[in-house]
This record gives sequence, structure tokens and C-alpha cells, in this order.
Amino acid sequence: MSKITEEEIQKILPVKGPSFEEVKNYLEKYNNEYIIIKCGGSVLVDQDLFNNFINDISILNKLGFIPIIIHGGGKRISVKLNEAGIKSNFINGLRVTDEKSINIVEEVLNTFNREITNALKNNGCDSQGITNKQNNILVVEQENNKLGYVGTPKEINQSTIELIVKEKKVPVIAPLGLDKNNKVFNINADTAAGAIAKKLNARRLIIMSDVEGVLDNNKKLISEINTDKINELINNETISGGMIPKIKNCLDVATNGVKGVCIIDGRLDHSILFELLSDKGSGTLIRL
Repeated sequence: MSKITEEEIQKILPVKGPSFEEVKNYLEKYNNEYIIIKCGGSVLVDQDLFNNFINDISILNKLGFIPIIIHGGGKRISVKLNEAGIKSNFINGLRVTDEKSINIVEEVLNTFNREITNALKNNGCDSQGITNKQNNILVVEQENNKLGYVGTPKEINQSTIELIVKEKKVPVIAPLGLDKNNKVFNINADTAAGAIAKKLNARRLIIMSDVEGVLDNNKKLISEINTDKINELINNETISGGMIPKIKNCLDVATNGVKGVCIIDGRLDHSILFELLSDKGSGTLIRL
């Protein structure tokens, strides 16, 4: 963790964020450990939420943390596909991606990657984009024939990420990969973030979404949950639909060495900062 004075901390903390006293207590908790942040949903299409996200990542960087961003882009992709007259179809939460679709998916994600890196740089936070065209780190295999150009990460070039981090830059990773024949494949962003978190043995994986976290059968937020409770909520259908693969991915990550996996509400101001730097946290923490 880089040295930063108390006066500097007070200057960069947002008024509506965690208190100075809380932040001081948590500064050494993540000393030189990776924090993987998957950003998706409304955070990527609502300008105010996007600006807050950029500001929070910049704050973490200035505090000496090592954030690594994996972004989605599903809503933008759906809009672009619709404009091209291509219907969006999903199987178990994964986008069916044919030959026409993959070109649009690639264009949208690469463009969005540049927007995020440029926004961070404009906010005083040096960053480096990682895409299939620039510093590709993800070697994939096709998920299955029905999904088309959707890949599962099989190899991850860890050294590229480490080099960018060593240069004090924030890596910004698009969920795209190449197979052994250099064909481009779309990757579910949760899956990509989970694979990278496991490979880097990250301290935390944070999934930013459009939901509060995991809710009980009374629609109340569960602040912390374990494997047994998750299976119970899946069996009684309290957890259902697209939340099931998201939760199972989080469990897989937690099972493979990542100490804390959480789902937080990206619609709330400074939810990342509250999760990492406050006593109450934000969203649902998933443990074994």
C-alpha cells in the first residue's frame, strides 16, 4: 500500500462516502492485494452512475489499492444488435452470438473499453485497456455450438496484468478472448471476472449489478450468505432465473481461493467504497 497522509485522504474522500475514521482502519487490510471489480448493468449506461464509478475507482487508486476492472456491455450490445435488425437471444443467461453478432459485440466492447480508460485518465487515474485487439490475455474455447461465438476462458496471461499494475495503471479488461485459431469470442463478464480473480488469487471479487444483492423470501437484503443457505434459496426458488448462474459463479470463485466475493448495487452512490472501506459493507458477501 502506498503511503498517503491523513490530509490527502480527507481531500479525496467523497462527502457522502465512508467516514475518514473507517477508511483509516481499512487502508492496510488489502495491502498489495488485487481487487477485481466487474462492472455491468445501469452503471454502464447511466451517465451519473458511470461518473460515480470512475470517481470511486480513481479514489481507490489514489489510496494505493490495486483495482482491476472487467466491464460488461450487454445493454449497449442489445441496442446495437436491434439497430442492425438482429434479435437478442439468450440461453441460461448467455447471449447467443452468431457470426454477424460477434462483429457488433466486438465493436461495442472495444469502444466501451476505450471510453472507460479515457474517463479514468481524465480523472487523474492512469489506466490501460486490455481487449482482444490490445494486450489480449484471454485464450478461450467455445462454450457450445448452440451459443455460437461464446467462449470459456482456458488460459489467462497473468504477466500482462502484473506489468500494467507495476506501472501503477488500472487494467480495464473487455470480456473478449481469442481461441487457438485467433477467432474472437464473447465471454460472459461475470465468468471472465471470476476466472481472472481465481488466476490472480485476488483478495476480493466485487460484482456490480442492478440489484441490491441476494434477497431472502421477504425481499430483504441478506448481508452475508454461505453455501448451504444459497442452495436452500435455490431449491425453494427464492434465487431464480439469471441470478442462479451469477451466484454459482461467485461460489466457484470463493471455493477457489478468493477470500471475499460480493454482489453490490451499482445504482447506489459509492457502493464500492462502502463495501471495501466501511464496517457495514454494501450488498451481499458470499462465503463458503
